[in-house]
Amino acid sequence: MKKALLLSIVLLLSIKSFAQQTDQDDIRKIINTMFDAMRKGDSTLLRSTFAKGIAFQGVANKKDGSVVLVTENPDDFIKAVGTPHQGVWDERVTFKDIKIDGVLASVWAPYKFYLDDKFHHCGVDVFQLMKTTGGWKIIYIVDTRRKDNCPE
Repeated sequence: MKKALLLSIVLLLSIKSFAQQTDQDDIRKIINTMFDAMRKGDSTLLRSTFAKGIAFQGVANKKDGSVVLVTENPDDFIKAVGTPHQGVWDERVTFKDIKIDGVLASVWAPYKFYLDDKFHHCGVDVFQLMKTTGGWKIIYIVDTRRKDNCPE
């Protein structure tokens, strides 16, 4: 009886761990798809990664040294990605931390942004995602931007 109970516990923990890893892989995939869409200039692919009602914000340093929270319009960003522009928008992220609680996930991802192959700026992207019937979708993005002291 004790062996059966121990085996059941080990199996349950293994299944939960496998599901968590699968969710993490799916979350990385949807975020990478967003950045692939940016590189391709594909607004349709980009929009497919977002949930309806997505929110965009950025934490910006003003010239006077103060910090301000800037709210951006996601539709303007989607339109800008799909409108022909100079250079390839290439944002390269490192997934530092992914936390999941059921249908909600949070991702901390340092990045470096390149215009074509030329470094432009860096910072950290923080994503919030929700798991829908269609898979994980991005519901919120907030970032920092700077030219130096880039996170690794």
